Amino acid sequence: MSEEYGPDIISVVDDDGVEHTFEELDRIETDTGRYVALIPAYDEATEILDDDGELIILRVEEEGEETYLAPIEDEKEFDEVGKIFEERLSELFDFDGEEEDE
Repeated sequence: MSEEYGPDIISVVDDDGVEHTFEELDRIETDTGRYVALIPAYDEATEILDDDGELIILRVEEEGEETYLAPIEDEKEFDEVGKIFEERLSELFDFDGEEEDE
């Protein structure tokens, strides 16, 4: 049996109707909800070089039959979920988790 594995690519349409493509790096479920960690997916290598590499963390919400991604408004919730993703992803990716001062 031959199965090919590749990145999980998802498309998200924002409030303005613009479609954005992301690679899903991880997903978790906590007592407060379900969350995904994404990075932008690009068609051109030059776009990758221009990206700041910031991880996008969104809450998975359901309304009826619809599933959508929403920003996490609560700062404490965002920090807690972000820390979980940071710990999980640090095993796969080389980053220090510290923001640089600009």
